[in-house]
Amino acid sequence: MIRLERLKNRILRMAEIGGTENNGVTRLALSQEDKKGRDLFVKWMKELKLDVRIDDFGNIYGRKKGSNPEAPVVMMGSHLDSVPKGGRFDGVLGVLAGLEVVESLIENNVEHENPIEIVSFTNEEGARFTPQMLGSGAVTNQFPKDYTYSRKDNDNFIFYEELERIGYLGKEENRLKNVGTFIEFHIEQGPVLETNNKAIGIVEGISGFSWLEVTVTGETNHSGSTPMELRKDALSTTATTIQTIQKWAEEKEDGTVATIGTIRAEPGIINAVPGKVVFTLDVRDRNKEQFHFYMNEIQELIKDCVQRDSLNCTIQEIKTHSPVSFAPWITNIIEEVSAESKVPYQRITSGAGHDAMYLNTVADTAMIFVPSIGGKSHCEEEYTPWEDIEKGINVLYKTICRILTSEKFKDQFLSTRI
Repeated sequence: MIRLERLKNRILRMAEIGGTENNGVTRLALSQEDKKGRDLFVKWMKELKLDVRIDDFGNIYGRKKGSNPEAPVVMMGSHLDSVPKGGRFDGVLGVLAGLEVVESLIENNVEHENPIEIVSFTNEEGARFTPQMLGSGAVTNQFPKDYTYSRKDNDNFIFYEELERIGYLGKEENRLKNVGTFIEFHIEQGPVLETNNKAIGIVEGISGFSWLEVTVTGETNHSGSTPMELRKDALSTTATTIQTIQKWAEEKEDGTVATIGTIRAEPGIINAVPGKVVFTLDVRDRNKEQFHFYMNEIQELIKDCVQRDSLNCTIQEIKTHSPVSFAPWITNIIEEVSAESKVPYQRITSGAGHDAMYLNTVADTAMIFVPSIGGKSHCEEEYTPWEDIEKGINVLYKTICRILTSEKFKDQFLSTRI
């Protein structure tokens, strides 16, 4: 249904913008590279005579009109920004897949009542401005406008000013509205599909996560003159606590994961017993029923470990987001299309966050994954075979066509959701 060579040429052309020596990409949000990528995307949409608009968070939309402008919008998209020395498929594949689907609909003279839109969201990665998924979060009212505009990068450049500087500060009236469905096409960023020899991942939802900052407090003392039995070594206790966290996650056997992302010991010199350690913990679980129980359980586990050594700790919640479940009627369509197309597939939960997580608060949402070789992503080695991309986008194309004629979708008018 789609033309792979055209899509491939666009992906490779986009990869030249911010391209690295080892076939990766550095295209940070609101950088000059991001501006060039945005400009190219807008150019391609205008060549297809789509109605292009930009909202006040820099999110870019391209609209193919339907016969009924008041009907709920069928939306596809993802993001164009990358992490430093990231891959050429993450995010951009979902944006350009949407473009390819729309161009194929035009070529095949597919008539439709519902408007179709492609979107590229701002600052999905969070590599320059935190938090991640800032554009999709802001436009779905998950982040206040003042909060979004005031975000600073490591060099104290301000989000609002950088958005204005690159010429992508649009209008509030251009925000998404009346979105009925949103489908995000994405690489898996994990090893499951490749391991199971599947070309399609039908994403049923996104794991919930809790980000914590844990401070363990003991006593700083001289490393040579303080006997081992009299020490209150915060780092030693932290090491035991981390091992306990690791064992806790391994014993769950239900996809729960726990990661220590950063750790800092103070005073941080070779000849002093560390009196304070601060570490971050990222816990993820896909089950809505047990999620909050697990998050409470891990905090109690940490406190018990620290108290056994007669030390103290504080646990600060950085951010928590409950698991997300996608619309079963859409995932069922994706499964039907995959089976009819004889494309090997499996249902899967995403451990990583995506723009679809926030779009799910305003529309019926789903995701389609294609394999990542070696499970690699956010690195220059990131790669997805073109034949898998072709299979995936054909499934996306047929899914969109089926949604456009779905009686369930026609019965829904979701303008009140935003």
